[in-house]
Amino acid sequence: MPEIVDPEVALLASIASDLEPQYVDDSAMWTGSPFQWIKTRPSRQVGAIGEKLIRHWCVAKGFEVSRSPDSEADMVIAGHRVEVKYSSLWTDNSIYKFQQIRDQNYDYCFCMGVSPFDVHAWFIPKSELMENKPPNLVSQHGGKTRRDTKWLSFPADHPPDWLTPHGGTLTRVHELILERLNLSG
Repeated sequence: MPEIVDPEVALLASIASDLEPQYVDDSAMWTGSPFQWIKTRPSRQVGAIGEKLIRHWCVAKGFEVSRSPDSEADMVIAGHRVEVKYSSLWTDNSIYKFQQIRDQNYDYCFCMGVSPFDVHAWFIPKSELMENKPPNLVSQHGGKTRRDTKWLSFPADHPPDWLTPHGGTLTRVHELILERLNLSG
């Protein structure tokens, strides 16, 4: 390895070395995780990956899934419009933050939170988000069309009580999709 000669570069390299443990520890918890590769992707790809994970999971569970005919929803499950929101752990690896939640044309919001070795999920009726306005759903910023954009943020190990009826695990979300979309026979 070449030696650093410039003293300013050497100083900055020393500072970088001092900062490294703060960031290495964050990624260390993902070592060996089947979801680790997602953490290496640019943020603009992560949402699309989340949608694909949910789409393939739904198909594997036997649900009829198709693309949404417009950008107001991400997919259609058994004839119901579904918006997908994905989050991996944020902020010291303890918080889920589902971004860009808008009042658009969808029936349900499927939120999937991924931890290194666990997945949490919720299948939330749009009315719960837009009409009941839960306290964890806060304004993110205004969009081009002046529609409020919100995000839903909470500790991964302690979701708010209002989310309990909407899932928590993939198993419970599977049951809710069957119940709410009248697919249970």
